[in-house]
Amino acid sequence: MIAAATIMTQLFLSCAALIGLFVLQTVLDRRDPWEPINRRFLFGVRITMVLFAGRVLMILTGIEAFRILILFAAAVIPLAVLILTEGLLRRHAPPLVKTVIGGGAVAFAISSLWYSESIDPTRLFALLGFQLLGFILSGWLIVMRDKASLSINENAMVVRLGLSLILFIPLAAGDFLLLYIGLPIQFSALGVLILCWLAIGLGRTHLGHRATLVNLGVMVGAALIVGGMIGTFAQLGRDGYLLTIAAIMTTLFVVAILNDARALRLEEQSLGLLNQLATARTDDPMTFLRDLQNHPLVEGAVVVSEDSLHGLQDDVLDKIFCAAPVLRRTDPPQLGAVADDYITYLFERYSATHVMLAMSRPRVLVALAMPSLSTSPSAELELQVVQRMAALIATREGPDDAKPTR
Repeated sequence: MIAAATIMTQLFLSCAALIGLFVLQTVLDRRDPWEPINRRFLFGVRITMVLFAGRVLMILTGIEAFRILILFAAAVIPLAVLILTEGLLRRHAPPLVKTVIGGGAVAFAISSLWYSESIDPTRLFALLGFQLLGFILSGWLIVMRDKASLSINENAMVVRLGLSLILFIPLAAGDFLLLYIGLPIQFSALGVLILCWLAIGLGRTHLGHRATLVNLGVMVGAALIVGGMIGTFAQLGRDGYLLTIAAIMTTLFVVAILNDARALRLEEQSLGLLNQLATARTDDPMTFLRDLQNHPLVEGAVVVSEDSLHGLQDDVLDKIFCAAPVLRRTDPPQLGAVADDYITYLFERYSATHVMLAMSRPRVLVALAMPSLSTSPSAELELQVVQRMAALIATREGPDDAKPTR
């Protein structure tokens, strides 16, 4: 039973690592695949994907020839880490370091074509030493970097890479020494998932290092506690404990990666309206509003002309929109009984949650429905920007007629 569980857990970890790497690749591609740092990062991500794809194919098919993919990727990974480190530090590694890592990568990549185990464990021990040397040299470059020459964001990326290397070194060593130290599976997939999670988190700049380390500790601690409880209840042996903890920890990090990638995507989309505002090329406020109607934030908005407001007193409307250029149903200004009746009428007449002043003379309003449950926290601010932009365009078009809004 443990033997079957070992194979299934190994397959699960390898597939999870592929998912994490694929999500990270998608994030990098969406940002800019040709940006120098992203290009170097993508090289390392794809090489690592080759390694775990080889593991998955070997488990599913039993064909030993797929071991070529594993050995080839393991040989190139130290070079990929060094290339990424150079890009992050914006400086070349010493020539000796480049020669050692580059030469070793070529030599071990060629040796991967000999996929049988007849030259092992000698080759595996040599490859382990080469990987550790590559990680240590890259880590040394990170530690010895000139922090003043890098920006805050660049230093943050470097620290995340260094943390990933610290976690990855013992896990990678465990892969090679699997049989000698009695581990049931290869745990390097966990190190890869942590790297993916840390890298995706870089795009969410409001999360600092402290919050990241706390979240990392919580997930690792939760996996240890829950895995230990399950192992105790089921009376599992040492291998059972390790397999259970690895499966739980892997699941937590995959969920965290998918959740952070989704949150990052939503944050990027929320800037779409601001980007459209920034690139507006019209001096006509009505054209400006029509161009925005396809955006999800203002989709279905109703443009209310001055003729539609016939019967409402101009001085009361001026008073309302001077106090609140963007009216919110949930928080209307308190301006007296007459103004309250006007505000209620506007919301009910157009089934709106928000009514904003687009032009003062002639008066043009925009009424739209944005249910609070489906509205992002930044939506209110974006509406304020839309209103301000429309008012400024109207003022520029007719400075003598337009009445500025507050």
